[in-house]
Amino acid sequence: MLYGLSLRLMIDAGVGVAPWDVLHTGMADRLPVTVGQAGIAAGVVIVTLSRLLLREPIGLGTVLNAVLVGLFLDLFAFFPEPSSLLLRWGEFLIGVALLGLATGTYVAAALGAGPRDGLVLGLSRLSGAPVATIRTVIELLVLALGWALGGQLGLGTAAFALLSGPAMAWGMGLFGLTRPQPTPPAARAP
Repeated sequence: MLYGLSLRLMIDAGVGVAPWDVLHTGMADRLPVTVGQAGIAAGVVIVTLSRLLLREPIGLGTVLNAVLVGLFLDLFAFFPEPSSLLLRWGEFLIGVALLGLATGTYVAAALGAGPRDGLVLGLSRLSGAPVATIRTVIELLVLALGWALGGQLGLGTAAFALLSGPAMAWGMGLFGLTRPQPTPPAARAP
């Protein structure tokens, strides 16, 4: 719910959307789906690929995140847009901070990371690169794909691409979580 709310706040701020939502808005413009439904479809694909290619575990939290974030994103569509540019940016930044808190909360619950965060954690574990770096690189790649599909862009999109990795690391740090450790080869599924 917190994650869906954070995305809704950023969308309604009207200064740009998160890179994944650039992709989702591009998908929604081309297909008969809402932004939340596009997010659910993308989540299912990412979970499948993360499991097959990165051996990332799928937990109850992974499945619930793949479905519920999109549902709550669409459910919170009743929020009014802020009236001034200052309030828009304030709402956007609250959304980014809330995203970091939401990420730390469900990762700390150890029920399985959401699709996009599982991808980040899996790549961080395999490469040894920091979560913030992996997250930022993925956000920039997704942004380019979403833009190619005609998704919504704004200055907030660039701000999110740069701030989401540190927000995720901050949210995980609130729960005492640090960079994931590499999985020993013997523990990886064949």
